[in-house]
Amino acid sequence: MPNENIQRAINKATGNQSADHYEEIVYEGYGPGGVAVMVTSLTDNKNRTAASVRHAFAKNGGNLGEDGCVSYLFDKKGYLVIDRSQHPVDEDTMLLEAIEAGAEEMETEEEVFEIYTEPDQFMAVKEALEQKGYSFVNAEITMVPQTYVSLDGEQAEKMERLLDMLEDNDDVQNVYHNWEE
Repeated sequence: MPNENIQRAINKATGNQSADHYEEIVYEGYGPGGVAVMVTSLTDNKNRTAASVRHAFAKNGGNLGEDGCVSYLFDKKGYLVIDRSQHPVDEDTMLLEAIEAGAEEMETEEEVFEIYTEPDQFMAVKEALEQKGYSFVNAEITMVPQTYVSLDGEQAEKMERLLDMLEDNDDVQNVYHNWEE
């Protein structure tokens, strides 16, 4: 065996390998009941990750699809969540401040304000709201479904297991779906 192969194995085992190459891959498919699922991953071995994601879909009543088969069902948006208990302002005040900051829309839930932005406006809106004293429970660029699918019984259980399997995979970064939980 050549010395360079031995050295490469030693470097890989000790974590000293400087030439690690990670690739971002997006998998798309359908879960149980036709739920659209997008999985983003960061991996150094795309064959391992593809097999693992395909297995999760197949084992739980879904199937992996081609690129673009579900991505058109999602919009890329900036997403900011403000805890209402930490910031006791009324809905109208919050909406006005969010729109002045450049937000696209806001939804009011019992415990939080959910603010949506265009991806290229995300940082500007976040910084403008931070300057006004707001802190965020969550702030990220995400994929927002255009429509939702509801499941019940066995299909809901399978979908829950599919999401658990995907999220337990170390290579998986994010899982987006249009299941109305």
